[in-house]
Amino acid sequence: MDILPTNFFKQLRSGAAQRRLNVLGQFSIALFLLVAVFSIAFHFIMAWEGRSFSWLSGVYWTLTVMSTLGFGDITFHSDLGRLFSIVVLLSGTLFMLVILPFTFIQFFYQPWVESQAAAIAPHELPSGVTGHIVLLDYGPIETALVRQLQHRKHPYVVLAPNVEEAIRLHDLGVKVMVGERDNPDTYRRLRLQDAELLAVTNTDTANTNAVFTARAVSSNTIIVATAEHTESVDVLRLAGSNRVLQLAEMMGQRLARRVTGRDAKCHVIGGFGELLIAEACAGETPLVGRTLREIRLRDHVDVHVIGIWERGDFIAAEPDSRITANTVLLLAGTRAQLDCYDALFCIYKSNHKPVVIIGGGRVGTACAKALLSDGVDCRVIDKAEDASVESGKFVRGDAADRQILEMASLLDSPAVVITTHDDDMNVYLTLYCRRLRPDIQIISRCTLNRNIDTLHRAGADFVMSYASMGANAVFNLLRREDVLLLAEGLTALDVSIPPSLAGRTLAESSIEKTIDCNVVAIKTPEGTIVNPPPDVKLPLNSRMILIGGAETEELFLQRYAHT
Repeated sequence: MDILPTNFFKQLRSGAAQRRLNVLGQFSIALFLLVAVFSIAFHFIMAWEGRSFSWLSGVYWTLTVMSTLGFGDITFHSDLGRLFSIVVLLSGTLFMLVILPFTFIQFFYQPWVESQAAAIAPHELPSGVTGHIVLLDYGPIETALVRQLQHRKHPYVVLAPNVEEAIRLHDLGVKVMVGERDNPDTYRRLRLQDAELLAVTNTDTANTNAVFTARAVSSNTIIVATAEHTESVDVLRLAGSNRVLQLAEMMGQRLARRVTGRDAKCHVIGGFGELLIAEACAGETPLVGRTLREIRLRDHVDVHVIGIWERGDFIAAEPDSRITANTVLLLAGTRAQLDCYDALFCIYKSNHKPVVIIGGGRVGTACAKALLSDGVDCRVIDKAEDASVESGKFVRGDAADRQILEMASLLDSPAVVITTHDDDMNVYLTLYCRRLRPDIQIISRCTLNRNIDTLHRAGADFVMSYASMGANAVFNLLRREDVLLLAEGLTALDVSIPPSLAGRTLAESSIEKTIDCNVVAIKTPEGTIVNPPPDVKLPLNSRMILIGGAETEELFLQRYAHT
């Protein structure tokens, strides 16, 4: 609460306020002289009319007339007096319309507004701020990242280009600071030298300028930048980026990995040391139609099924969980264990017809290259032909035209991947493709998280959010080696085994049921137990790896941190 008065008086000490004070002083002197002249003239005119009043009465009459109150208790009887009254009245009206609003606005309202804006949209961070994340924009990626940082109570700040934008973000609950991204002083005021990470997600040229400027201020802060074009990767690294993320390439590869007709092999998406987390499509394998209890996968390849993805929804693994043709298994195991899984299921491959990719932009092109590199045929549909797509794999035209879709073999294809950057168009195409092919696998991207549910309702089997993927990629570059964001709503945690659980078996602890997670590994001084059995004891001074939803970390700390 002390911030507003402090900023108020600071505003009054500024050069602009001093100039306003000088103007106010001149107006005040002019008003004082005018009241004095009118009061003296009042006495002379009253004396001319043969009446006498005190000097205080003259000042009183002048002020009541100038303020348009006009009580009428003292009036002139002559035309000269009435003419004088009109002059005083008009002069007072002019001064009241100018000096009173000027005084109120310039010395009360405007300093209050400026001090309030300075309080909620500061131009400098406090000196004690350290270990924070600096975001130079607030787009879809930053929106998702801020939500994750707020959930984990990690300090951050978003740079706003002006006070108006800062106030807008502040009203959304975002911590902001005002400054120019190409000014070195901005990064000093951001305490960049004490920050943990700087993320820039604008255009390649704007990112290069920001990275180069920021690196001159701090040599030790991790700087993460996004690149739209492959040619910009080296430039951004030369400018000072520690990591350059090509989100379009990442998105295309991950969408390709979701195609059921690709193969049934494991595809690693993250891990902690020797423990790897991987995904594997179950379609066209003997697993379809059976429950996890029935397949007894651990008896054959000793990999742990953490959960399953069903049309984009993550479902924790239960013995009665039934596998469908659209199921994607989330597996945990060592490299050797995953290789055993691949050796068992590598022979299964579904429809050899080409996969249809709608959208020949960077995401669509990356998806096509990923599929082709794995021997999966595909066709890319776009209005503008892309020279980077292999000859014979491109169909030029509008994907809303049924003839174009038929030319691309949609009626025979096992899957269609919708990769345009327009969420409205993706919903439109999803509805259209689902009507044409009720049995086809539809995979779609979206830019904004709020459209994920809409795309699922439109008929998409799997939706990947560009914003969530980018936010997860940035978050995983923090120096937190105990948290790994695997996907939207899915987190892997490396936590210490609390004393209350030490010496108890995994089954006795009931930790998996208590906080709805999976214990996929126990790390002891002697080594790591991957996929621990229920009768394994939890040793003291050891760690375990949990995989669960977004609330798993908070629930674990609430339940076990102080027990």
